[in-house]
Amino acid sequence: MECLTKNRTGVCHEGRHRKSSGRIFCRCQIWMLLLLALGMGGAAGCGRSGEAVEPTDAFREQISGSLQIVGSSSMEKLTRILAEGFMENYPEVTVTVQFTGSGAGIEALAAGSADIGNASRYLKEEEKVRGAVENIVGLDGIAICVDSSNRVNHLTKEQLQGIYGGRIRDWSELGGDQMPIVVIGREAGSGTRNAFEKLLGLEEQCVYGNELDSTGAVAARVASTPGAIGYISFDVAEHTSFRTLKTLTLDGTEPTVENICSGSYALYRPFVMATQGEISGQDRLVQIWFDYVYGEEGQRAAQMAGIVPAVREREYEP
Repeated sequence: MECLTKNRTGVCHEGRHRKSSGRIFCRCQIWMLLLLALGMGGAAGCGRSGEAVEPTDAFREQISGSLQIVGSSSMEKLTRILAEGFMENYPEVTVTVQFTGSGAGIEALAAGSADIGNASRYLKEEEKVRGAVENIVGLDGIAICVDSSNRVNHLTKEQLQGIYGGRIRDWSELGGDQMPIVVIGREAGSGTRNAFEKLLGLEEQCVYGNELDSTGAVAARVASTPGAIGYISFDVAEHTSFRTLKTLTLDGTEPTVENICSGSYALYRPFVMATQGEISGQDRLVQIWFDYVYGEEGQRAAQMAGIVPAVREREYEP
């Protein structure tokens, strides 16, 4: 566990609305959210009147307490940026974060040991039955990566299904050198793994050579293993220090935020900050946290973390 000291949104997914606790955004609207995050739109957090409402200094000084956030390792960068910014704005608040995986985060939420459970996937029905509410804070792309010596640069979704389903076992079957495919993935319980397998229609059917406990570990293993293939977050792919790692196009489409926004890149998943019950039913500090996450500074944090942000209406006024 790490203490960072001071220094219902939904998304249209494959044609289906996924509802949470606020507005619903479809693919055609996600592009507008990205423009907003880049400073090309209006204020992200609006009050009921439609005007931006910012907490006053006096209000911030009144807020104290601690927040416990537990869950997805893929959400580490976003959560750190948000937590550090939040504590700068609210100096009497301490945010403690722990990156244990999506499943563990939702378990901690249900057990009452976390105020917020981070998950890099949609919540499961059994988790919702236990009271978890899906608050989507953004969309993150999943990039397919191989070591840079691999001559294959493009895959189709069908070929990717064949690789992870165990039907395609050598790169020569895909136009590459004769070399066994080493299939790398995340551990059971990982939100990234859950989302990836679901997007490919291979839930509980993937055949892995190695199962690792973080996105960074997957990137490192693929970069150092000839013939390896893995899946990692866009931000990790873009900012990796491994020069021996490259990403592949999928069905002729580059893995970029812009292509997620246009709907042309199919591999993406939500970043969820789940609460036990609706946001409006949480204590004051948790509500203020979400106001910050969905506000202008939260939008900038999402941009810095390399994800497509979501916004919702403000639920309180300072």
